[in-house]
Amino acid sequence: MTQRTDDKQKPEILSQQIVAQSRLFKVEQLELRFSNGEERIYERMRGSNRGAVMIIACPDPEHLYLVREYCAGTHDYQLGFPKGLIDPGEDILTAANRELKEEIGFGARRFVQLKSLALAPGYFNATMHLVLAFDLYAEQQAGDEPEPLELVRWARQESAALLQQADFTEARSVAALLLAQHYLEANPDVFKQTAGASEDHRP
Repeated sequence: MTQRTDDKQKPEILSQQIVAQSRLFKVEQLELRFSNGEERIYERMRGSNRGAVMIIACPDPEHLYLVREYCAGTHDYQLGFPKGLIDPGEDILTAANRELKEEIGFGARRFVQLKSLALAPGYFNATMHLVLAFDLYAEQQAGDEPEPLELVRWARQESAALLQQADFTEARSVAALLLAQHYLEANPDVFKQTAGASEDHRP
């Protein structure tokens, strides 16, 4: 296993400026000088820096909840796990519970934080936190979706079939499925644990 080292010299930022901006994103231009003297101009997108959550909700040991919702980027409906931005003042688990209530009509009494993902580190600074949710209870909360989301209950033993689904292509959801399955297989007693005992298993 290769360990990360923090002593690698980062490029020097010679200048930076916002070159474009929309309601959601800013495009920033960076002029960089690398440790070998090479200079380059990079562009990156900057979001809200609030982070986001994606939740793998387990109603029982054998199933997972997904949603099918419209995605403007591909102008199509995609199957994936509930997700959303972390609101100001929220922590990761509070945001995860709120998003569950808004998108699938359930809250959770217990969570496990799996991993924090960089979405596209080459040009975007956004982070997605993957969270497992257990001990679900029914509670609907109003959200900002333009239409009701389709709730899909999927058997864990059919995860290979899910990976073959034509509308299950979002990389974050694929990563979430694989990480969740790995954790659940390695920790079969997680469903027997006491409600309210949340854990953080991020590296």
